[in-house]
Amino acid sequence: MNVLITGANRGLGYELAAESISRGHHVVALVRNEAASERLSASLQAGGLNEQQITIMLADVRDEAAIEKAAEQLKQEGMRLNCIINSAAVLVGRQTAIEDLDMDDMQLSFDVNLFGPIRVVKHMLELLDAKDGTILNISSEAGSIHNAYAGDYPYSLSKCALNLLSEQLNRMLSAKGIDVWSIHPGWMRTDMGGSAAPLSPQQSAVSIIDIMERKVTVDSSFSFIDYRGAAMDI
Repeated sequence: MNVLITGANRGLGYELAAESISRGHHVVALVRNEAASERLSASLQAGGLNEQQITIMLADVRDEAAIEKAAEQLKQEGMRLNCIINSAAVLVGRQTAIEDLDMDDMQLSFDVNLFGPIRVVKHMLELLDAKDGTILNISSEAGSIHNAYAGDYPYSLSKCALNLLSEQLNRMLSAKGIDVWSIHPGWMRTDMGGSAAPLSPQQSAVSIIDIMERKVTVDSSFSFIDYRGAAMDI
């Protein structure tokens, strides 16, 4: 499979790339700058992974022109994608009261967490295999209306909107054989999740790639599921 992954240089994004490579897939990694590219290359070397199985492209998800350019380059190279994984995300303005909320944090969160996936799907969709293709949007339980809690407005609201985007895309693309899932990856030990989290990003990545490979039978009324394929409250 050819798997496009955003935010592949760190955290869950890196583990998704590493797990994909370890299973023999080719990864197209979109990273935002040269420093991120170098970090990804160093991590792959340290992990003993085959760098021939990865194409690293500089394309910040906030930069639509860069995403469009990357898509055009892949198209010219004859690349077909089997999966798009939108993993790049930011978590800012944590535990901030609404009275103190910085609207710049809101704008940044929506730009990366929602508009980023929109830009990627907008320009990469034509490269996605119309038979058994998959779009995986890495979301969060924080985006559930059913389990809403006060605070974390930028992150929670942007992830809630991402869940709706996944549902809209699924209703548009399911007839073509393309699966679209918004995935809660679990509480993980990453820069975002902190050291107290019970789950490693590698454990989450293994299960998410199982979903990508359709090794998991998902029974959910909506496109919002967890990393094991269990239905999440929307």
